[in-house]
Amino acid sequence: MTIDRRRLLAGSIAGAATLALNSAPAWAQSFPTVEEVLFDPQIPALGNPKGDVTIAEFFDYQCPYCKKGHADLKKVLEKDGNVRLVMKDWPIFGEVSFHAANMVLAAQETDQYEKAMDALMATPGRLQKKQIDELLAQAGIDLAALQKGYKKIRVRIDGILNRNMDQANAFGFGGTPSFIVGTRIFHGVMDEKALTQAIADARAG
Repeated sequence: MTIDRRRLLAGSIAGAATLALNSAPAWAQSFPTVEEVLFDPQIPALGNPKGDVTIAEFFDYQCPYCKKGHADLKKVLEKDGNVRLVMKDWPIFGEVSFHAANMVLAAQETDQYEKAMDALMATPGRLQKKQIDELLAQAGIDLAALQKGYKKIRVRIDGILNRNMDQANAFGFGGTPSFIVGTRIFHGVMDEKALTQAIADARAG
């Protein structure tokens, strides 16, 4: 099925009201396209990179709801096997959140992005900068190499975070987590059942 790359739908998790985002006011000239949101080439694709449905989660490593729901998200990926996942860092809880996002995105340089992400998502509460570094080191990540990688791609990471912020603002997200599944927007927490239904709906068109 051909996807309209400029069409996204917004609605509740229950699928009540829907709205075509390409009907946004004329002043919203920079409204993001599906391609820009789901297929940013500088953000790693997890799950099945060639999956027929893409989930994008706007999240913060200090968001307890994001971390609590991460296990359900990974479970859905494993059970389905044909879902592509894009984690959209949206550091809204301050400097520590930016540090976490920077370090995990920098882990791409040593092919340890998912390992770094899982190490931070496994923590239950708010983080401290020193704690982030300790958790990454405990996961087997070389912190010196990580810092070197960050300095190498800092401009790229800044671009990713700025794009994610602009997109989250354009969608009117009120906080983390927020999701896009296929071409439908979901505000708030999604458990395994809700994610599974949203994936089925995306496949049904």
